[in-house]
Amino acid sequence: MKSTILAAHAVDPTLQTFEDDIWWITLIKLFGVFVLLLLLTLFTINYERKVVARMAVRPGPNQVGPKGWLQSLTDGVKLPFKEEIIPKTADKVVYFIAPVISATTAFTAFSVIPFGGVVNMFGQTTALQLTDVPVSVLVLLACSSMSVYGVVLAGWASGSTYPLLGGLRSSAQMISYEVAMGLSIVAVFMTAGTMSTSQIVKAQAEGNPVNIFGWEATTPSWYAILLLPSFVIYCIAAVGETNRAPFDLPEAESELVGGFHTEYSSFKFALFFLAEYINMITVSAFCTTLFLGGWRAPWPITTIWEGANAGYFGLIWFFAKVLLLLFGFIWLRATLPRMRYDQFMRFGWKVLIPVNLVWILFLAYVKVANNELSQQAKWISIVGIVVVVLLIAMLWPATRKPRQLSLEEQLAARPPGSFPVPPIDLQVPPSPRARRAVAERAPATVGGDPAPSENKEV
Repeated sequence: MKSTILAAHAVDPTLQTFEDDIWWITLIKLFGVFVLLLLLTLFTINYERKVVARMAVRPGPNQVGPKGWLQSLTDGVKLPFKEEIIPKTADKVVYFIAPVISATTAFTAFSVIPFGGVVNMFGQTTALQLTDVPVSVLVLLACSSMSVYGVVLAGWASGSTYPLLGGLRSSAQMISYEVAMGLSIVAVFMTAGTMSTSQIVKAQAEGNPVNIFGWEATTPSWYAILLLPSFVIYCIAAVGETNRAPFDLPEAESELVGGFHTEYSSFKFALFFLAEYINMITVSAFCTTLFLGGWRAPWPITTIWEGANAGYFGLIWFFAKVLLLLFGFIWLRATLPRMRYDQFMRFGWKVLIPVNLVWILFLAYVKVANNELSQQAKWISIVGIVVVVLLIAMLWPATRKPRQLSLEEQLAARPPGSFPVPPIDLQVPPSPRARRAVAERAPATVGGDPAPSENKEV
């Protein structure tokens, strides 16, 4: 009877669902997440190559396997068997631990991502999620923060200048944009009222009814629409957090050779490569969970098909959204040039973080107004606040430097009676000492041949 209900309707898991899991079910889910991430990494590498090739009007990988889809698998098999070169000046222990930290934190972050609702697995009722805790989002942010250690230690332990510069640059970048990412998620906490990833997905199941000056409406269920500024800031911060183009400054080939992993090869380089793509998948899955309704089907499908979210169907909608976000990563790489480092850091600290703080204060006021003010007073005050913020943004003094005047314009602007200035096209005469040195140099003669001037006289 219970399995029939699960097959007909979507059932959201609770924290008690994970406590009731049998140990071997947890092991099966753990193994499944590990294999899934490996397969997704192999797919994403080939997916990126094919999409970029399509945008650049070239074939892309098409030799290994059907239509080239096994190219990344052969690369993954080849890397561990390549020769490993370790610099003499490297710190051997830290040099080995750094890629392990990056790969481990990348895998751990996926443990709290929900893939679907409650299903029947080998006769046991369980959720399509490895585990969940009341502060799951903080667990994911902690794993993301720990990955910085792998990058910094890799640059320091290599005993080389360019990896060290790449590691320092990467640590500053990841920490800066992690602040913006964390602030963008605060709006989701305030709206959903929970930090549990499974409960955040449940909060996006249905929209909330609102009354706007007597007009009844229902707000969108996805936080990507309801909290649009947070969604945009999260997407920008996610690209900076994963060191992807146009924010791939730690790996700027023209400046730092290869960045923090310049001195890595063989299996250790493969771990960094694996961690980068798993981080891409993780931030895409996290965005799907927080802003795109998680494993629930989008709006038109749910109205047509009542059982769209039941059972294992949630996996289809979840991975469809993840692949769409991964396409955005690839599209940015193929389209935009790399930013300058100072512009990139200025954008993170002076644009994303202030906008985030203003947006959080605005949402806090809206929540207070919902409880304290009448509907008419609430909407009038909200409109007034929006107008004031827009006016301040438009009238904010520009920080652009004044245009640098040319030399001719500077001379024309000088007051009369100023000290005379030599002409701009003044030519410095050649040194007379240099002319004498040339004139006094006698021509060289070999074998007693007459000088050229004597031949002319003859």
